[in-house]
Amino acid sequence: MDFRDIEEGRRRWQERYDSARRRDADFTTLSGLEVDPVYGPPAGDPRFERIGWPGEFPYTRGLYATGYRGRTWTIRQFAGFGNARQTNERYKMILGAGGGGLSVAFDMPTLMGRDSDDPRALGEVGHCGVAIDSAADMDVLFDGIPLGDITTSMTISGPAVPIFCMYLVAAERQGVDVHGLDGTLQTDIFKEYIAQKEWLFAPEPHLRLIGDLMEYCASEIPAYKPLSVSGYHIREAGSTAAQELAFTLADGFGYVELGLSRGLDVNAFAPGLSFFFDSHIDFFEEIAKFRAARRIWARWLRDVYGATSEKAQWLRFHTQTAGVSLTAQQPDNNVVRTAVEALAAVLGGTNSLHTNALDEVLALPSEKAAEIALRTQQVIMEETGVVNVVDPLGGSWYVEALTDRLEEEAERIFARIKEMSPDGSITGGILRGIEDGWFMAEIADAAFTYQQQLEKGEKKIVGVNRHTESIEEPLEILRVGHEVEREQNRVLAERRAARDQAAVDAALGRMIEVARTEENLMPAMLDAVRAEATLGEICGALREEWGDYAEPARF
Repeated sequence: MDFRDIEEGRRRWQERYDSARRRDADFTTLSGLEVDPVYGPPAGDPRFERIGWPGEFPYTRGLYATGYRGRTWTIRQFAGFGNARQTNERYKMILGAGGGGLSVAFDMPTLMGRDSDDPRALGEVGHCGVAIDSAADMDVLFDGIPLGDITTSMTISGPAVPIFCMYLVAAERQGVDVHGLDGTLQTDIFKEYIAQKEWLFAPEPHLRLIGDLMEYCASEIPAYKPLSVSGYHIREAGSTAAQELAFTLADGFGYVELGLSRGLDVNAFAPGLSFFFDSHIDFFEEIAKFRAARRIWARWLRDVYGATSEKAQWLRFHTQTAGVSLTAQQPDNNVVRTAVEALAAVLGGTNSLHTNALDEVLALPSEKAAEIALRTQQVIMEETGVVNVVDPLGGSWYVEALTDRLEEEAERIFARIKEMSPDGSITGGILRGIEDGWFMAEIADAAFTYQQQLEKGEKKIVGVNRHTESIEEPLEILRVGHEVEREQNRVLAERRAARDQAAVDAALGRMIEVARTEENLMPAMLDAVRAEATLGEICGALREEWGDYAEPARF
Protein backbone atom coordinates (compact mmCIF):
# COMPACT_ATOMS: atom_id res chain seq x y z
CA MET A 1 0.00 0.00 0.00
CA ASP A 2 1.50 3.32 -1.02
CA PHE A 3 0.92 6.91 -0.02
CA ARG A 4 -1.85 7.38 -2.59
CA ASP A 5 -3.85 4.40 -1.24
CA ILE A 6 -3.67 5.75 2.30
CA GLU A 7 -4.71 9.22 1.23
CA GLU A 8 -7.57 7.84 -0.88
CA GLY A 9 -8.77 5.89 2.14
CA ARG A 10 -8.62 9.00 4.30
CA ARG A 11 -10.66 10.87 1.67
CA ARG A 12 -13.32 8.15 1.67
CA TRP A 13 -13.45 8.20 5.45
CA GLN A 14 -13.78 11.99 5.49
CA GLU A 15 -16.73 11.85 3.09
CA ARG A 16 -18.49 9.31 5.28
CA TYR A 17 -17.74 11.27 8.41
CA ASP A 18 -18.94 14.59 6.97
CA SER A 19 -22.22 13.08 5.77
CA ALA A 20 -23.01 11.26 9.02
CA ARG A 21 -24.96 12.57 11.98
CA ARG A 22 -22.81 13.46 14.98
CA ARG A 23 -23.60 14.22 18.58
CA ASP A 24 -23.46 17.81 19.79
CA ALA A 25 -20.74 17.30 22.39
CA ASP A 26 -17.33 18.49 23.53
CA PHE A 27 -14.67 16.39 21.81
CA THR A 28 -11.61 17.90 23.48
CA THR A 29 -9.31 16.48 26.14
CA LEU A 30 -9.74 17.34 29.82
CA SER A 31 -7.16 20.07 29.27
CA GLY A 32 -9.07 21.49 26.31
CA LEU A 33 -6.90 20.14 23.52
CA GLU A 34 -8.65 19.50 20.21
CA VAL A 35 -8.42 15.89 19.00
CA ASP A 36 -9.12 14.54 15.53
CA PRO A 37 -12.01 12.10 15.04
CA VAL A 38 -9.59 9.47 13.73
CA TYR A 39 -5.86 8.96 13.35
CA GLY A 40 -4.14 7.07 10.56
CA PRO A 41 -0.68 5.93 9.51
CA PRO A 42 2.21 7.69 7.88
CA ALA A 43 2.67 7.13 4.16
CA GLY A 44 3.67 3.63 3.13
CA ASP A 45 2.70 1.73 6.29
CA PRO A 46 2.39 -1.87 4.94
CA ARG A 47 0.06 -3.02 7.74
CA PHE A 48 -2.70 -0.65 6.82
CA GLU A 49 -4.44 -2.82 4.25
CA ARG A 50 -5.58 -5.13 7.06
CA ILE A 51 -6.43 -2.25 9.38
CA GLY A 52 -8.22 0.21 7.09
CA TRP A 53 -10.39 3.16 8.02
CA PRO A 54 -13.44 3.13 10.30
CA GLY A 55 -16.69 2.44 8.49
CA GLU A 56 -15.34 0.41 5.59
CA PHE A 57 -14.28 -3.16 4.85
CA PRO A 58 -12.80 -5.05 6.66
CA TYR A 59 -14.23 -3.04 9.61
CA THR A 60 -11.28 -3.78 11.88
CA ARG A 61 -11.59 -0.25 13.21
CA GLY A 62 -15.37 -0.23 13.58
CA LEU A 63 -18.58 -0.18 11.59
CA TYR A 64 -19.12 3.58 11.55
CA ALA A 65 -16.94 6.44 10.33
CA THR A 66 -17.96 8.53 13.33
CA GLY A 67 -17.41 5.90 16.03
CA TYR A 68 -18.91 7.04 19.32
CA ARG A 69 -18.95 10.64 18.10
CA GLY A 70 -22.01 9.64 16.15
CA ARG A 71 -23.71 7.53 18.81
CA THR A 72 -22.42 6.04 22.02
CA TRP A 73 -22.99 2.40 22.88
CA THR A 74 -26.33 1.40 24.41
CA ILE A 75 -26.19 0.91 28.17
CA ARG A 76 -28.13 -2.33 28.43
CA GLN A 77 -28.14 -3.72 31.97
CA PHE A 78 -29.07 -7.40 32.32
CA ALA A 79 -31.69 -7.82 35.03
CA GLY A 80 -34.38 -10.17 36.23
CA PHE A 81 -35.34 -11.75 39.54
CA GLY A 82 -38.37 -12.98 41.44
CA ASN A 83 -41.64 -12.35 39.67
CA ALA A 84 -42.54 -10.05 36.78
CA ARG A 85 -43.72 -7.24 39.07
CA GLN A 86 -40.43 -7.12 41.00
CA THR A 87 -38.38 -7.15 37.81
CA ASN A 88 -40.58 -4.44 36.29
CA GLU A 89 -39.66 -2.21 39.23
CA ARG A 90 -35.94 -2.85 38.65
CA TYR A 91 -36.33 -2.05 34.93
CA LYS A 92 -37.94 1.27 35.75
CA MET A 93 -35.06 2.03 38.10
CA ILE A 94 -32.49 1.23 35.39
CA LEU A 95 -34.28 3.33 32.77
CA GLY A 96 -34.78 6.18 35.21
CA ALA A 97 -31.08 6.17 36.08
CA GLY A 98 -29.99 6.51 32.46
CA GLY A 99 -30.07 2.99 31.01
CA GLY A 100 -30.80 2.96 27.29
CA GLY A 101 -32.21 -0.53 26.83
CA LEU A 102 -33.38 -3.58 28.73
CA SER A 103 -31.93 -7.07 28.86
CA VAL A 104 -34.09 -9.79 30.40
CA ALA A 105 -32.64 -12.50 32.64
CA PHE A 106 -34.95 -15.52 33.07
CA ASP A 107 -35.01 -18.04 35.91
CA MET A 108 -33.93 -21.64 35.41
CA PRO A 109 -37.42 -23.16 34.93
CA THR A 110 -38.16 -20.61 32.20
CA LEU A 111 -34.80 -21.25 30.54
CA MET A 112 -35.67 -24.95 30.45
CA GLY A 113 -39.21 -24.44 29.11
CA ARG A 114 -40.91 -25.47 32.38
CA ASP A 115 -43.78 -23.82 34.23
CA SER A 116 -43.21 -22.55 37.76
CA ASP A 117 -45.42 -25.29 39.23
CA ASP A 118 -43.55 -28.08 37.46
CA PRO A 119 -42.07 -30.41 40.12
CA ARG A 120 -38.64 -29.90 38.54
CA ALA A 121 -38.93 -26.15 39.18
CA LEU A 122 -39.14 -26.57 42.96
CA GLY A 123 -36.78 -24.17 44.72
CA GLU A 124 -35.65 -22.45 41.51
CA VAL A 125 -38.50 -20.06 40.73
CA GLY A 126 -37.28 -16.47 40.44
CA HIS A 127 -33.79 -17.23 41.74
CA CYS A 128 -31.47 -16.57 38.77
CA GLY A 129 -33.87 -14.41 36.79
CA VAL A 130 -37.53 -13.61 36.35
CA ALA A 131 -40.22 -16.32 36.18
CA ILE A 132 -42.33 -16.15 33.01
CA ASP A 133 -45.13 -18.68 32.60
CA SER A 134 -47.42 -17.01 30.05
CA ALA A 135 -48.12 -13.86 28.08
CA ALA A 136 -49.86 -12.44 31.16
CA ASP A 137 -46.47 -12.41 32.94
CA MET A 138 -44.98 -10.53 29.97
CA ASP A 139 -47.78 -7.96 30.33
CA VAL A 140 -46.70 -7.35 33.93
CA LEU A 141 -42.98 -7.44 33.12
CA PHE A 142 -43.30 -4.52 30.70
CA ASP A 143 -46.14 -2.68 32.38
CA GLY A 144 -45.61 1.07 31.91
CA ILE A 145 -42.64 0.43 29.58
CA PRO A 146 -43.58 1.21 25.95
CA LEU A 147 -42.20 -1.69 23.91
CA GLY A 148 -42.41 0.39 20.74
CA ASP A 149 -39.85 2.84 22.15
CA ILE A 150 -37.44 0.60 24.10
CA THR A 151 -35.08 -1.97 22.60
CA THR A 152 -35.25 -5.20 24.56
CA SER A 153 -32.79 -8.06 24.60
CA MET A 154 -33.86 -11.47 25.90
CA THR A 155 -31.21 -13.96 26.97
CA ILE A 156 -32.87 -17.30 26.34
CA SER A 157 -32.22 -20.02 23.76
CA GLY A 158 -34.03 -23.34 24.23
CA PRO A 159 -37.56 -21.89 24.57
CA ALA A 160 -36.64 -18.63 22.80
CA VAL A 161 -39.36 -18.87 20.16
CA PRO A 162 -42.37 -19.28 22.52
CA ILE A 163 -40.94 -16.59 24.82
CA PHE A 164 -40.62 -14.29 21.80
CA CYS A 165 -44.25 -15.02 20.92
CA MET A 166 -45.22 -13.93 24.44
CA TYR A 167 -43.23 -10.71 23.96
CA LEU A 168 -45.05 -10.04 20.67
CA VAL A 169 -48.44 -10.65 22.29
CA ALA A 170 -47.54 -8.30 25.18
CA ALA A 171 -46.67 -5.65 22.57
CA GLU A 172 -49.98 -6.25 20.78
CA ARG A 173 -51.84 -5.77 24.06
CA GLN A 174 -50.02 -2.45 24.57
CA GLY A 175 -51.33 -1.36 21.18
CA VAL A 176 -47.86 -1.35 19.64
CA ASP A 177 -47.36 -2.05 15.94
CA VAL A 178 -45.24 -5.19 16.25
CA HIS A 179 -43.85 -4.74 12.74
CA GLY A 180 -41.73 -1.86 14.08
CA LEU A 181 -40.34 -3.59 17.18
CA ASP A 182 -36.59 -3.47 17.71
CA GLY A 183 -34.52 -5.67 19.97
CA THR A 184 -32.63 -8.93 20.13
CA LEU A 185 -33.49 -12.52 20.99
CA GLN A 186 -30.59 -14.81 21.86
CA THR A 187 -31.97 -18.05 20.33
CA ASP A 188 -28.42 -19.47 19.85
CA ILE A 189 -28.89 -23.20 20.42
CA PHE A 190 -25.42 -24.27 19.26
CA LYS A 191 -23.79 -22.65 22.31
CA GLU A 192 -26.19 -24.53 24.57
CA TYR A 193 -24.83 -27.89 23.41
CA ILE A 194 -21.29 -26.50 23.49
CA ALA A 195 -21.33 -24.72 26.84
CA GLN A 196 -24.47 -23.72 28.76
CA LYS A 197 -26.54 -26.95 28.49
CA GLU A 198 -30.03 -25.41 28.39
CA TRP A 199 -31.69 -27.18 25.46
CA LEU A 200 -35.13 -28.74 25.03
CA PHE A 201 -34.78 -31.04 22.02
CA ALA A 202 -32.14 -32.53 19.74
CA PRO A 203 -30.33 -30.02 17.49
CA GLU A 204 -32.44 -30.59 14.36
CA PRO A 205 -35.85 -29.54 15.81
CA HIS A 206 -34.22 -26.51 17.40
CA LEU A 207 -32.76 -25.51 14.04
CA ARG A 208 -36.20 -25.92 12.47
CA LEU A 209 -37.62 -23.45 15.03
CA ILE A 210 -34.74 -21.02 14.48
CA GLY A 211 -35.23 -21.15 10.71
CA ASP A 212 -38.95 -20.41 11.16
CA LEU A 213 -38.09 -17.49 13.44
CA MET A 214 -35.58 -16.07 10.94
CA GLU A 215 -38.13 -16.28 8.12
CA TYR A 216 -40.85 -14.67 10.23
CA CYS A 217 -38.72 -11.77 11.42
CA ALA A 218 -37.32 -11.14 7.93
CA SER A 219 -40.84 -10.73 6.53
CA GLU A 220 -42.81 -9.35 9.50
CA ILE A 221 -40.44 -7.56 11.94
CA PRO A 222 -37.45 -6.44 9.85
CA ALA A 223 -35.71 -4.33 12.52
CA TYR A 224 -35.74 -7.11 15.11
CA LYS A 225 -32.63 -9.29 15.51
CA PRO A 226 -33.85 -12.89 15.89
CA LEU A 227 -30.43 -14.34 16.73
CA SER A 228 -27.72 -13.19 19.09
CA VAL A 229 -24.84 -15.59 18.63
CA SER A 230 -23.36 -15.98 22.08
CA GLY A 231 -19.71 -16.42 22.89
CA TYR A 232 -20.24 -15.20 26.44
CA HIS A 233 -21.25 -18.57 27.83
CA ILE A 234 -18.47 -20.33 25.94
CA ARG A 235 -15.91 -18.06 27.60
CA GLU A 236 -17.56 -18.35 31.00
CA ALA A 237 -17.27 -22.15 30.67
CA GLY A 238 -13.48 -21.77 30.54
CA SER A 239 -12.48 -21.28 26.89
CA THR A 240 -9.58 -19.17 25.75
CA ALA A 241 -10.16 -15.88 23.92
CA ALA A 242 -9.30 -17.54 20.60
CA GLN A 243 -11.74 -20.40 21.27
CA GLU A 244 -14.50 -17.95 22.22
CA LEU A 245 -13.83 -16.02 19.02
CA ALA A 246 -13.72 -19.07 16.75
CA PHE A 247 -16.53 -21.13 18.27
CA THR A 248 -18.83 -18.11 18.32
CA LEU A 249 -18.17 -17.04 14.75
CA ALA A 250 -18.45 -20.66 13.57
CA ASP A 251 -21.89 -20.82 15.21
CA GLY A 252 -22.74 -17.62 13.35
CA PHE A 253 -21.62 -19.14 10.06
CA GLY A 254 -23.86 -22.12 10.85
CA TYR A 255 -26.88 -19.82 11.16
CA VAL A 256 -25.93 -18.12 7.89
CA GLU A 257 -25.95 -21.56 6.27
CA LEU A 258 -29.35 -22.22 7.86
CA GLY A 259 -30.75 -19.01 6.39
CA LEU A 260 -29.35 -19.82 2.96
CA SER A 261 -30.85 -23.33 3.16
CA ARG A 262 -34.26 -21.68 3.69
CA GLY A 263 -33.80 -19.70 0.48
CA LEU A 264 -33.34 -16.40 2.31
CA ASP A 265 -31.24 -13.62 0.82
CA VAL A 266 -28.05 -13.24 2.84
CA ASN A 267 -28.16 -9.47 2.32
CA ALA A 268 -31.63 -9.45 3.89
CA PHE A 269 -31.19 -11.78 6.88
CA ALA A 270 -27.53 -11.37 7.86
CA PRO A 271 -28.09 -7.86 9.31
CA GLY A 272 -30.50 -9.54 11.75
CA LEU A 273 -27.68 -11.61 13.25
CA SER A 274 -25.93 -10.01 16.20
CA PHE A 275 -23.31 -11.27 18.63
CA PHE A 276 -22.78 -11.41 22.38
CA PHE A 277 -19.21 -11.54 23.69
CA ASP A 278 -17.50 -11.75 27.05
CA SER A 279 -15.06 -9.01 28.01
CA HIS A 280 -12.50 -10.67 30.27
CA ILE A 281 -9.74 -9.19 32.38
CA ASP A 282 -6.80 -9.36 29.92
CA PHE A 283 -7.25 -5.83 28.62
CA PHE A 284 -5.42 -5.87 25.29
CA GLU A 285 -6.37 -9.44 24.37
CA GLU A 286 -10.04 -8.54 24.64
CA ILE A 287 -9.68 -5.41 22.49
CA ALA A 288 -7.84 -7.43 19.86
CA LYS A 289 -10.53 -10.14 19.99
CA PHE A 290 -13.31 -7.68 19.19
CA ARG A 291 -11.36 -6.12 16.33
CA ALA A 292 -10.51 -9.55 14.87
CA ALA A 293 -14.15 -10.64 15.14
CA ARG A 294 -15.35 -7.79 12.94
CA ARG A 295 -12.66 -8.45 10.35
CA ILE A 296 -13.23 -12.22 10.15
CA TRP A 297 -17.02 -11.90 9.93
CA ALA A 298 -16.84 -9.30 7.16
CA ARG A 299 -14.44 -11.39 5.10
CA TRP A 300 -16.35 -14.67 5.46
CA LEU A 301 -19.73 -13.07 4.75
CA ARG A 302 -18.36 -11.42 1.62
CA ASP A 303 -16.02 -14.09 0.28
CA VAL A 304 -17.66 -17.34 1.46
CA TYR A 305 -21.37 -16.55 1.72
CA GLY A 306 -21.66 -13.91 -0.99
CA ALA A 307 -22.93 -10.94 1.00
CA THR A 308 -22.62 -7.77 -1.06
CA SER A 309 -24.24 -5.15 1.19
CA GLU A 310 -22.27 -3.43 3.93
CA LYS A 311 -24.84 -4.18 6.64
CA ALA A 312 -24.74 -7.88 5.83
CA GLN A 313 -20.97 -7.82 6.44
CA TRP A 314 -21.23 -5.92 9.71
CA LEU A 315 -20.64 -7.75 12.98
CA ARG A 316 -22.67 -5.91 15.61
CA PHE A 317 -22.16 -7.08 19.16
CA HIS A 318 -23.25 -6.70 22.75
CA THR A 319 -20.70 -7.21 25.50
CA GLN A 320 -20.99 -8.28 29.12
CA THR A 321 -18.11 -8.02 31.53
CA ALA A 322 -16.78 -11.37 32.72
CA GLY A 323 -18.86 -12.90 35.48
CA VAL A 324 -16.25 -15.62 35.87
CA SER A 325 -13.62 -13.00 36.75
CA LEU A 326 -15.56 -11.85 39.81
CA THR A 327 -14.38 -13.13 43.17
CA ALA A 328 -16.24 -13.84 46.40
CA GLN A 329 -13.07 -12.86 48.24
CA GLN A 330 -12.70 -9.07 48.58
CA PRO A 331 -15.75 -8.42 46.38
CA ASP A 332 -15.14 -4.66 46.27
CA ASN A 333 -12.26 -5.46 43.90
CA ASN A 334 -14.92 -6.54 41.41
CA VAL A 335 -15.77 -2.89 40.76
CA VAL A 336 -12.24 -2.38 39.45
CA ARG A 337 -12.30 -5.55 37.37
CA THR A 338 -15.61 -4.59 35.83
CA ALA A 339 -14.39 -1.09 34.96
CA VAL A 340 -11.28 -2.47 33.21
CA GLU A 341 -13.33 -5.03 31.29
CA ALA A 342 -15.92 -2.42 30.30
CA LEU A 343 -13.19 -0.10 29.03
CA ALA A 344 -11.76 -2.93 26.91
CA ALA A 345 -15.21 -3.50 25.38
CA VAL A 346 -15.54 0.19 24.57
CA LEU A 347 -12.07 0.42 23.04
CA GLY A 348 -12.96 -2.69 21.03
CA GLY A 349 -16.02 -0.88 19.64
CA THR A 350 -18.94 -2.61 21.35
CA ASN A 351 -22.44 -1.59 20.28
CA SER A 352 -24.04 -2.22 23.68
CA LEU A 353 -22.72 -3.14 27.09
CA HIS A 354 -23.73 -4.71 30.39
CA THR A 355 -21.51 -4.20 33.42
CA ASN A 356 -21.67 -6.81 36.17
CA ALA A 357 -22.37 -5.84 39.76
CA LEU A 358 -19.79 -6.43 42.47
CA ASP A 359 -22.02 -8.88 44.37
CA GLU A 360 -23.12 -11.06 41.44
CA VAL A 361 -20.63 -13.75 42.39
CA LEU A 362 -22.70 -14.23 45.57
CA ALA A 363 -26.28 -13.49 44.53
CA LEU A 364 -28.44 -11.41 42.22
CA PRO A 365 -27.39 -7.75 42.33
CA SER A 366 -28.65 -5.52 45.10
CA GLU A 367 -30.08 -2.16 44.06
CA LYS A 368 -26.94 -0.34 45.26
CA ALA A 369 -24.59 -2.71 43.42
CA ALA A 370 -26.71 -2.43 40.25
CA GLU A 371 -26.42 1.36 40.41
CA ILE A 372 -22.62 1.19 40.80
CA ALA A 373 -22.46 -1.09 37.73
CA LEU A 374 -24.55 1.39 35.73
CA ARG A 375 -22.48 4.36 36.90
CA THR A 376 -19.31 2.53 35.83
CA GLN A 377 -20.46 2.75 32.21
CA GLN A 378 -21.52 6.35 32.60
CA VAL A 379 -18.15 7.40 34.03
CA ILE A 380 -16.39 5.76 31.08
CA MET A 381 -18.79 7.40 28.63
CA GLU A 382 -18.91 10.89 30.12
CA GLU A 383 -15.52 11.46 31.79
CA THR A 384 -12.68 9.50 30.20
CA GLY A 385 -12.60 10.94 26.67
CA VAL A 386 -12.52 7.49 25.04
CA VAL A 387 -15.57 8.42 22.94
CA ASN A 388 -13.72 11.26 21.22
CA VAL A 389 -11.61 9.23 18.77
CA VAL A 390 -12.57 6.24 16.66
CA ASP A 391 -10.48 3.13 17.45
CA PRO A 392 -7.84 5.06 19.44
CA LEU A 393 -5.58 2.00 19.70
CA GLY A 394 -5.61 1.33 15.94
CA GLY A 395 -2.06 1.14 14.61
CA SER A 396 -0.56 0.09 17.96
CA TRP A 397 2.11 -2.49 17.13
CA TYR A 398 1.00 -4.68 20.03
CA VAL A 399 -2.74 -4.43 19.43
CA GLU A 400 -2.44 -5.02 15.70
CA ALA A 401 -0.10 -8.00 16.19
CA LEU A 402 -2.47 -9.48 18.79
CA THR A 403 -5.44 -8.91 16.47
CA ASP A 404 -3.61 -10.77 13.70
CA ARG A 405 -2.64 -13.59 16.07
CA LEU A 406 -6.20 -14.15 17.28
CA GLU A 407 -7.44 -14.10 13.70
CA GLU A 408 -4.88 -16.76 12.76
CA GLU A 409 -5.88 -18.93 15.74
CA ALA A 410 -9.55 -18.62 14.81
CA GLU A 411 -8.90 -19.60 11.19
CA ARG A 412 -7.03 -22.69 12.37
CA ILE A 413 -10.06 -23.69 14.46
CA PHE A 414 -12.45 -23.08 11.54
CA ALA A 415 -10.35 -25.43 9.43
CA ARG A 416 -10.60 -28.11 12.14
CA ILE A 417 -14.39 -27.72 12.33
CA LYS A 418 -14.71 -28.10 8.56
CA GLU A 419 -12.53 -31.23 8.69
CA MET A 420 -15.09 -32.83 11.04
CA SER A 421 -17.96 -32.07 8.66
CA PRO A 422 -19.28 -34.90 6.45
CA ASP A 423 -20.27 -32.38 3.76
CA GLY A 424 -17.61 -29.70 4.21
CA SER A 425 -20.04 -27.19 5.74
CA ILE A 426 -19.48 -25.37 9.00
CA THR A 427 -22.90 -26.60 10.21
CA GLY A 428 -21.95 -30.22 9.60
CA GLY A 429 -18.73 -29.72 11.56
CA ILE A 430 -20.55 -28.08 14.48
CA LEU A 431 -23.10 -30.91 14.71
CA ARG A 432 -20.34 -33.53 14.55
CA GLY A 433 -18.31 -31.64 17.13
CA ILE A 434 -21.32 -31.54 19.47
CA GLU A 435 -22.02 -35.24 18.94
CA ASP A 436 -18.38 -36.21 19.58
CA GLY A 437 -17.94 -33.85 22.54
CA TRP A 438 -15.08 -32.08 20.77
CA PHE A 439 -16.09 -28.54 21.75
CA MET A 440 -16.59 -29.52 25.39
CA ALA A 441 -13.22 -31.29 25.50
CA GLU A 442 -11.43 -28.26 24.03
CA ILE A 443 -13.01 -25.94 26.59
CA ALA A 444 -12.35 -28.36 29.45
CA ASP A 445 -8.67 -28.60 28.52
CA ALA A 446 -8.36 -24.81 28.43
CA ALA A 447 -10.12 -24.44 31.78
CA PHE A 448 -7.94 -27.13 33.38
CA THR A 449 -4.75 -25.48 32.11
CA TYR A 450 -5.79 -22.12 33.56
CA GLN A 451 -6.72 -23.66 36.90
CA GLN A 452 -3.32 -25.32 37.12
CA GLN A 453 -1.65 -21.98 36.42
CA LEU A 454 -3.67 -20.38 39.21
CA GLU A 455 -2.79 -23.07 41.70
CA LYS A 456 0.90 -22.81 40.82
CA GLY A 457 0.74 -19.01 41.17
CA GLU A 458 1.69 -18.46 37.53
CA LYS A 459 -1.56 -16.56 37.01
CA LYS A 460 -2.63 -14.19 39.76
CA ILE A 461 -5.96 -13.04 41.16
CA VAL A 462 -5.85 -10.33 43.81
CA GLY A 463 -7.60 -11.48 46.97
CA VAL A 464 -7.47 -15.13 45.92
CA ASN A 465 -3.85 -16.16 45.49
CA ARG A 466 -2.22 -12.74 45.97
CA HIS A 467 -2.77 -9.97 48.55
CA THR A 468 -5.29 -12.00 50.52
CA GLU A 469 -5.23 -9.85 53.66
CA SER A 470 -8.32 -7.62 53.91
CA ILE A 471 -10.44 -5.39 56.15
CA GLU A 472 -13.62 -6.08 54.17
CA GLU A 473 -17.03 -6.29 55.80
CA PRO A 474 -19.73 -8.81 54.86
CA LEU A 475 -21.98 -7.71 51.99
CA GLU A 476 -25.73 -7.43 52.30
CA ILE A 477 -27.00 -9.45 49.38
CA LEU A 478 -30.35 -9.79 47.64
CA ARG A 479 -32.25 -12.95 48.55
CA VAL A 480 -35.35 -14.26 46.77
CA GLY A 481 -37.70 -15.81 49.33
CA HIS A 482 -39.86 -18.91 48.94
CA GLU A 483 -42.96 -16.71 48.99
CA VAL A 484 -42.12 -15.67 45.41
CA GLU A 485 -42.55 -19.26 44.22
CA ARG A 486 -45.74 -19.75 46.21
CA GLU A 487 -47.25 -16.54 44.84
CA GLN A 488 -46.18 -17.30 41.26
CA ASN A 489 -47.85 -20.71 41.46
CA ARG A 490 -51.01 -19.26 42.99
CA VAL A 491 -51.35 -16.70 40.18
CA LEU A 492 -50.58 -19.35 37.57
CA ALA A 493 -53.37 -21.58 38.92
CA GLU A 494 -55.82 -18.66 38.84
CA ARG A 495 -54.93 -17.85 35.25
CA ARG A 496 -55.37 -21.47 34.18
CA ALA A 497 -58.79 -21.59 35.84
CA ALA A 498 -59.94 -18.33 34.19
CA ARG A 499 -58.94 -19.08 30.60
CA ASP A 500 -60.88 -20.86 27.85
CA GLN A 501 -59.39 -24.35 28.11
CA ALA A 502 -61.01 -25.54 24.90
CA ALA A 503 -59.33 -22.69 23.02
CA VAL A 504 -55.98 -23.57 24.59
CA ASP A 505 -56.33 -27.25 23.65
CA ALA A 506 -57.35 -26.39 20.09
CA ALA A 507 -54.45 -23.96 19.66
CA LEU A 508 -51.91 -26.46 20.99
CA GLY A 509 -53.37 -29.17 18.75
CA ARG A 510 -53.10 -26.91 15.72
CA MET A 511 -49.50 -26.07 16.65
CA ILE A 512 -48.56 -29.76 16.67
CA GLU A 513 -50.29 -30.29 13.31
CA VAL A 514 -48.09 -27.53 11.86
CA ALA A 515 -45.01 -29.03 13.52
CA ARG A 516 -45.54 -32.16 11.42
CA THR A 517 -45.37 -30.14 8.20
CA GLU A 518 -42.87 -27.69 6.71
CA GLU A 519 -45.21 -24.77 7.41
CA ASN A 520 -43.82 -21.95 9.56
CA LEU A 521 -44.67 -22.59 13.23
CA MET A 522 -44.69 -18.96 14.36
CA PRO A 523 -48.36 -18.09 13.55
CA ALA A 524 -49.71 -21.23 15.22
CA MET A 525 -47.53 -20.68 18.29
CA LEU A 526 -48.66 -17.06 18.51
CA ASP A 527 -52.28 -18.25 18.54
CA ALA A 528 -51.49 -20.61 21.42
CA VAL A 529 -49.87 -17.78 23.36
CA ARG A 530 -52.84 -15.47 22.72
CA ALA A 531 -55.06 -18.18 24.24
CA GLU A 532 -52.82 -18.05 27.37
CA ALA A 533 -51.19 -21.43 26.82
CA THR A 534 -48.27 -21.58 29.23
CA LEU A 535 -44.62 -21.96 28.36
CA GLY A 536 -44.57 -25.44 29.88
CA GLU A 537 -47.60 -26.51 27.87
CA ILE A 538 -46.18 -25.25 24.57
CA CYS A 539 -42.74 -26.77 25.15
CA GLY A 540 -44.24 -29.94 26.61
CA ALA A 541 -46.38 -30.49 23.51
CA LEU A 542 -43.31 -30.10 21.31
CA ARG A 543 -41.30 -32.43 23.56
CA GLU A 544 -43.95 -35.10 23.12
CA GLU A 545 -43.75 -34.64 19.35
CA TRP A 546 -39.97 -34.29 18.95
CA GLY A 547 -38.63 -36.06 22.01
CA ASP A 548 -36.11 -34.99 24.65
CA TYR A 549 -32.36 -34.85 24.12
CA ALA A 550 -29.78 -36.29 26.48
CA GLU A 551 -26.10 -35.58 26.10
CA PRO A 552 -24.15 -38.80 25.46
CA ALA A 553 -22.10 -39.94 28.45
CA ARG A 554 -18.34 -39.44 28.06
CA PHE A 555 -15.35 -40.26 30.21
